[in-house]
Amino acid sequence: MSWLFGWRKSSGSPPAEEQTPAPPAAGAPGAPGGDKPGDKWSNFDPTGLERAAKAAKELDKSRYAKEALALARMQEQTLQLEHQSKVKEYEVAVEQLKGEQIQLQGEERRKTLGEETKQNQARAQYQDKLARQRYDDQLRQQQFLNEDNLRKQEESVMKQEAMRKATIEHEMDLRHKNEMLRVEAEAKARAKVERDNADLIREQIRLKAAEHRQTVLESIKTAGTVFGEGFKAFISDWDKLTAAVAGLTLLAVGVYSARNATGVAGRYIEARLGKPSLVRETSRITVAEAIKHPVKRLRSRPQDALEGVVLSPALEERVRDIAITTRNTRQNKGLYRNILMYGPPGTGKTLFAKKLALHSGMDYAIMTGGDVAPMGRDGVTAMHKVFDWASTSRRGLLLFVDEADAFLRKRATEKISEDLRATLNAFLYRTGEQSNKFMLVLASNQPEQFDWAINDRIDEIVNFGLPGLEERERLVRLYFDKFVLGPATAGRQRLKLAQFDYGQKCSDIAKRTEGMSGREISKLGVAWQAAAYASENGVLTEEMIDSRVDDAIKQHAQKMDWLLMEAGEGVGKIGVPY
Repeated sequence: MSWLFGWRKSSGSPPAEEQTPAPPAAGAPGAPGGDKPGDKWSNFDPTGLERAAKAAKELDKSRYAKEALALARMQEQTLQLEHQSKVKEYEVAVEQLKGEQIQLQGEERRKTLGEETKQNQARAQYQDKLARQRYDDQLRQQQFLNEDNLRKQEESVMKQEAMRKATIEHEMDLRHKNEMLRVEAEAKARAKVERDNADLIREQIRLKAAEHRQTVLESIKTAGTVFGEGFKAFISDWDKLTAAVAGLTLLAVGVYSARNATGVAGRYIEARLGKPSLVRETSRITVAEAIKHPVKRLRSRPQDALEGVVLSPALEERVRDIAITTRNTRQNKGLYRNILMYGPPGTGKTLFAKKLALHSGMDYAIMTGGDVAPMGRDGVTAMHKVFDWASTSRRGLLLFVDEADAFLRKRATEKISEDLRATLNAFLYRTGEQSNKFMLVLASNQPEQFDWAINDRIDEIVNFGLPGLEERERLVRLYFDKFVLGPATAGRQRLKLAQFDYGQKCSDIAKRTEGMSGREISKLGVAWQAAAYASENGVLTEEMIDSRVDDAIKQHAQKMDWLLMEAGEGVGKIGVPY
C-alpha cells in the first residue's frame, strides 16, 4: 500500500526523512544495551503508522484524492487484465500445442494406415497374380486338351469322309461297268436276233403294208357311199334343209356372242388377276397357273429369310430384324416400311427380296427400271396398273424394283423425257403414303441419282457390300457342294471328283477371289461343273478347278479396268467422277 502514502506520485522513492532508518528500540536485538528479547509488541515501530496517518490526512485534504484513488483502481484492474490476457494466451498456446500434437498423431496414424494399405494391396496383387497365373495355366492346359481332341476328331472325320468317298466312287465304277456290260450284251443280242430274223421281218412288214392299203381303200369307198346317200336324202327333204339353215344361223350368233362375252370377262379378270406388263416375275398365282396348278398355293410354306443368302454378321442381323418386322407387320395388318438396298451387282439384293416375301407370307413381284422408259406414253397407264394390281393382293405384295435409278432420276437436273417424267410423277403419286397392301423395295447401284422425293419415301436404307473373306469361304463351300460335290455323290450325273483336300481348296479359293461378288462366285461353281462335263472321263481335278479360278480372276480384273476407264471418261466430260 505504498501508493497510499504518496511515494509514487512524483518520484519513485520515499522522502528523505522516511529513508533514514529508525534507531533500534530499547531492548531490541542488536540494540545497544539490550540483552534479552521483549514481548511481541516490544519491537513495534509506531513511526510507520504516524507517517501513514499523516499521508492519509494530506490525501484527504488534496482535491485530487478521488481521481488518484480511481486511477490507482484502474491501474490495478489493468494489471489484472494484462495478467488474465497472459493467462489466456498461455491457455491458447497450450491448446494449440495440444492440437499440433493431435495433428501430428493423426498424420502418423495416416502414414501408418497408408503403409498398411500399400502392403495389403501389394499382398493382394501378388495373390491375384498367382491366381491369374494358375488360371492361365489351367486354361492353356484345357485349350491344349481341346485342340488335341478337336484334331483327333477332325482326323477321324476326314478318314471317314475319305472312306465314304472311296466307297461311293467304287460303287459308281462298279455300277457304270455293270451298266456298260448290260447295254453291250443287250445290243449284241438284239443285233444277232435281227440278223437271224431279217427275212421274216421284211415279210411281216410287206404283209402289214398290203393289209393297211386294202383297209384304207375300203374305208374310203364306204365313207363315200354313205356320204353320197345322206347328202342326196338331205337335199330332197325341204324341212330338214330349213332346220339345218336355222340351226347354223343360231349357232353362228351364239358363237359370236360367246366370243364377245368371253373377251369382256377375260379383260376384266386380266385387269384384276392378270400380271401387268411391267412385272417380269411374280409369286402371285395368275389365272392360267390357277387352272394348271390348283393346289400350288396350298403347298407353299413360309421360308427362312436368309436361307441360301450369305451375308456379313452385322448385315445378316439387320436384314433378319427387317424380315421379322415385316412378318409381324403383315400378321398385325400394319403399314409396311419402304426399303432401299444399294451396293455392287451380285451381292444378294434380289435374292433377299424374294426370301423376305416368302418368309413374311407375302407375294412378290419383280420389275426393272429399264422397262419403263421404252413404254413412252403408255408408262403412266402401266404404272397405275401395277399399283392397282398390287392393291388387290389379299396376302400383301412386296414390289421389288431392280435398277430403280433407271427411271427414278432427279427431275430438276437430269435430262429426261416428258413421258418418263410423267411416269415418275405417277409413281410418286401412288407411293405418297405408306400402305398396308404392298411394300416397296428399291435396289440400285447408284442411289445418289434418285430424285429427292424418292429419298423422302424411303424408310430404311441397307448397304449390301462385297463379301469378306469369311463370307467368300462360305459362298465357295455352298456352291462347291451344290454344283460339284452333290452331283458327284448322287451318282445320277456324269461327274466325278478327284481326291484332294476339299476344305483347304475352298479356303484357298476364298483368299484368291477378293473383290468378287456372290454372283461371280456362283458362276465359278457352274464353271467347275462344266469343266467336269467337258472332260473325257468326267473327273474334276484340282488343276481344272485352279484353271477356272484363274480365268475368273482375270475376267474380274478386266471388268474393273473397264469400270475405271468409264469413270475416267466421266471425269473428263463433266469434271467429277460418277
